[in-house]
Amino acid sequence: MSNESLAGDFILVGFSDQPQLEKILFVVVLISYLLTLVGNTAIILVSCLDPILHTPMYYFLSNLSFVHLCFTTSIVPQLLWNLHGPSKTISPIGCAIQLYVSLALGSTECVLLAVMAFDRYAAVCRPLHYARVMHSRLCQSLAGMAWLSGMGNTLIQGTITLWLPHCGKRRIYHFICEAPAMIKLACVDIHSNEVNLWLPWYFSSSLWIRSAQAWHKALGTCGSHLLVVSLFYGTITAVYIQPNSSYAHSQGKFITLLYTVLTPTLNPLIYTLRNKDVKGALKRLVRKHQSTESIRKSYDVK
Repeated sequence: MSNESLAGDFILVGFSDQPQLEKILFVVVLISYLLTLVGNTAIILVSCLDPILHTPMYYFLSNLSFVHLCFTTSIVPQLLWNLHGPSKTISPIGCAIQLYVSLALGSTECVLLAVMAFDRYAAVCRPLHYARVMHSRLCQSLAGMAWLSGMGNTLIQGTITLWLPHCGKRRIYHFICEAPAMIKLACVDIHSNEVNLWLPWYFSSSLWIRSAQAWHKALGTCGSHLLVVSLFYGTITAVYIQPNSSYAHSQGKFITLLYTVLTPTLNPLIYTLRNKDVKGALKRLVRKHQSTESIRKSYDVK
């Protein structure tokens, strides 16, 4: 980071102009965060422990759940701290870490959702060739590509953002150190930065839309997932494609809440409440645990 960025703490203004809203948001965000932790952890454990779920779909879903766990954990604790107490500051190092981590995980999620769209396209439109096309090595390569592309995009976008001169500006009109909010602090022309910022999101969105054109054949099973994906891409596009617009400036905080808090919460709910495979796997694990406990108790009695 530039020496100017290290001069003092940043002030995360967030929702400090609406004290009553802060109290409501604290409760809502806390509940959503707990649901996110429990739900996504359950999906990862079930996908790993149940052999029936050792398929490409649940392999990618486990990666997505892990992204959501890390993504929310990099943002929500700081948000809860700011909502609960009078202190709204964050150190330059903490701000840089939050920027890099959230940007990396957000970029990874964009590519991962496109990969999941391709997987569903292959399953629905090429069912006879699905097992041959989506073999384990390809799945690992696609997941690795999603993670590496997210890291690579972050190294570029995050470093460029942090090197922008702020001319003494320390107030971030957001609740996290997100790239669009950080760019607004710059006192130089940021047009090229805006273009560099939205290009990766536009590219990954295009990949997803091309694959999604064939998803109309599977709306019965993928409709809810399409809704969540549309919510993620729709909200993040509104913030990242036009980061300096008046709409993104005034409503960006509320839109960001949708893809940082709401979407990670909805993901496990949809894949447990509407998915027979996951519900069946959960029931089998519970029965297995109960039988193990009963055997252990019988041995203890003896």
